[in-house]
Amino acid sequence: MNKCLLSFSLLLFFYACKDKDVPDVSGIKVNLQVVRFENDFFKIDTTDIQSSIIRLRQQHGNFTNDFLANIMGLLQVSDSSGGSEKAIRQFIRDYMPVKQDVDKTFGNFNAIRDETVKGLQFVKHYFPRYRLPPRLITFIGPMDAYFEGSLGGYGDVITTDALATGLQLHLGSNFPLYHSKMGQALYPTYISKRFAPEYISVNCIKNVIDDLFPDNSASRPLVEQMVEKGKRMYLLDKFMPFTNDTLKTGYTEIQLKGAFKNEGIIWNHFLTNSLVYNSEPGIIKGFIGDSPNTPEFGTGSPGYIGLFTGWQIVKKFMEKNSEMSLQQLMQTDAKKVFEESKYRPR
Repeated sequence: MNKCLLSFSLLLFFYACKDKDVPDVSGIKVNLQVVRFENDFFKIDTTDIQSSIIRLRQQHGNFTNDFLANIMGLLQVSDSSGGSEKAIRQFIRDYMPVKQDVDKTFGNFNAIRDETVKGLQFVKHYFPRYRLPPRLITFIGPMDAYFEGSLGGYGDVITTDALATGLQLHLGSNFPLYHSKMGQALYPTYISKRFAPEYISVNCIKNVIDDLFPDNSASRPLVEQMVEKGKRMYLLDKFMPFTNDTLKTGYTEIQLKGAFKNEGIIWNHFLTNSLVYNSEPGIIKGFIGDSPNTPEFGTGSPGYIGLFTGWQIVKKFMEKNSEMSLQQLMQTDAKKVFEESKYRPR
């Protein structure tokens, strides 16, 4: 494979104009209740775990079971070994300092709620039949309990009736625990730099996109996987038209500028190395997936470069098919999107 090392650090960049044709969604009513699950969980009476869990279930319904089983990884609290009760006591004791930092950082959740509501208004505009989640549940889970959607995003999930965000992974990129030995082993800096409050709303909308259109492209050639990621980025642009692209991609500003500046060189690399229709998982992973950079393009480049290329292919396709609805776009075969886009960046 030919190396085409690029300098992403000292680049001038002219941003393309944003889509000004943004619909007015202010009249779309969205009821989103913020539920602070972590506050009730950390009030558990550790001398009577079973009764406390019963009350927690009465307060929070199915999410209590989801939290205990899927996030905490516990058996039924009533199991005869008492192992789950011991684990809950240990967790509350160990994570109380994290809870205190969460209280400081997220004492007021209104701005995050409002940004999420704004995104859901656009979702409802474009997909009026979609049942919006009525709740945004906040929780504190173990540091190693994370969920990554098709567009990235750690710690945030969507359940059958709620969005949920793990605040332990949103305390700011400089939070000391992320830079500890344990934190770096789980989440190197290129990942934890995105563990900030401003990513919560973006991750919530990414999860809505995955709920609308699950990504089943994993076994397909590279270009088709890139296009499927690009479709989702195109939806994210429509649902969050005023959100910075760095938050949507997870790239730094310099990385994003470099990707646009070198768009033609990046694409030429895929062509000259016969990567476009490559189906080898080991090779594809280097372009579709989180990493500190893309080695072929230098240490200053972003990882997950296939996301950027797929995004540009889809934008080019939609320029030629401006009357196509988002539903139609998502239902259009990825290979067809690529071929009809006539993508030829310089």
